[in-house]
Amino acid sequence: VQLLESGGGLVQPGGSLRLSCAASGFTLSRYTMSWYRQAPGKERELVAVITSDGGSTDYADSVKGRFTISRDNAKNTVYLQMNSLKPEDTAVYYCKAKEVVQKYDIWGQGTQVTVSS
Repeated sequence: VQLLESGGGLVQPGGSLRLSCAASGFTLSRYTMSWYRQAPGKERELVAVITSDGGSTDYADSVKGRFTISRDNAKNTVYLQMNSLKPEDTAVYYCKAKEVVQKYDIWGQGTQVTVSS
């Protein structure tokens, strides 16, 4: 049972990246999915969340209008499209799965996103 993030890297300010979070060993359709991030010296913060059926999403104010969370339950994968990236978006990005009934969490190992010129 694990989550594997990918798609991070170095990008210039104003650029875009698409993060992926693939599940193995379990079915994502039973989980609410979230993306978090943690910058050096800061606490981990919630970036975006999507319900198990993809019908509802929510975002941190700092990323509204720039980031989009989506999911493809057939592919057992969740995505975070990040546009108009800023240096302050630099962080390790983690995905988290929360089971909708039993409420336990599964975390990925994280992927580094660096926004710099």
